[in-house]
Amino acid sequence: MKAPKDYIVFPLDVPDARQAMIYVSALKDHVGLFKVGLELFISQGPEILKAIREVAGRRVFLDLKLHDIPATVIRAFRAASAYQPEFVTVHCDEGDQILREVAENNLGNTKILAITVLTSLNARKLHALGYAQTYVDDLSALVLLKARMAREAGCQGVVCSGLEVARIKQEVGRDLIAVTPGIRPAWSVVDQDDQKRIVTPGQAVKNGADYVVIGRPIRDAKDPPQAARQVAEEIASALS
Repeated sequence: MKAPKDYIVFPLDVPDARQAMIYVSALKDHVGLFKVGLELFISQGPEILKAIREVAGRRVFLDLKLHDIPATVIRAFRAASAYQPEFVTVHCDEGDQILREVAENNLGNTKILAITVLTSLNARKLHALGYAQTYVDDLSALVLLKARMAREAGCQGVVCSGLEVARIKQEVGRDLIAVTPGIRPAWSVVDQDDQKRIVTPGQAVKNGADYVVIGRPIRDAKDPPQAARQVAEEIASALS
């Protein structure tokens, strides 16, 4: 059975390996996965993945948000999966063909997470981007559309906000892994946050989230390990 701390994904949103490894060392016993995004992976390369494993012995989530023509994404996914991360992210915006082709060319154990709608987007931004009014009025409908597309294409999971995860589990499938960013414990709400669709860790887990991505509330705390423990306690309460 998964422990409460194992739901926590900590994003290493820092520019270099020195800073990343400070957090890895401090949080290795308090979170389930470390997420390596574009900034750190581009600045440090694959060696950062090896360094994290050597110190933490933990799984790595490689958040590259791959988005290009199918042939390019397939080759990029193969290259990324060679480092054996737990997850690699791929955007849904090119449609089901690209997701299906990546899934068919996934020869290892790396799980494909499809990006549905970024948690920085809201109705106003969707309108500005030219989305149909149906999706502007009901953003969750767009998330569900992309989640179904990902499931049918063979992806193992999706990235979605905690606001949509319950409907995804109910309508698309409970075995579809749901990773929810935009998580903010009540004690850590920040003014002018770039995350628009946020929920607390407890709410996300109650709604069915399999993993919650929590960065700033832990990273910016005076005592990051203690902040991670507080999050785990909230998750434990939700699970009980």
